[in-house]
Amino acid sequence: MSKRTAHPGFKAVARAIARRQGISIQAASRILAKKTRQASPAAKARNPRLLRVR
Repeated sequence: MSKRTAHPGFKAVARAIARRQGISIQAASRILAKKTRQASPAAKARNPRLLRVR
């Protein structure tokens, strides 16, 4: 069994997206929220907190 690492958090991931793509943190947050809403049913079953993103 492999150990899973904790998720770094929404803001940290948005910051990483912004840095990688050279865009604002607000734009990166919108991208992350959109992709979170598009997550597969299997991903949502494994991580029910994905359902909280509106």
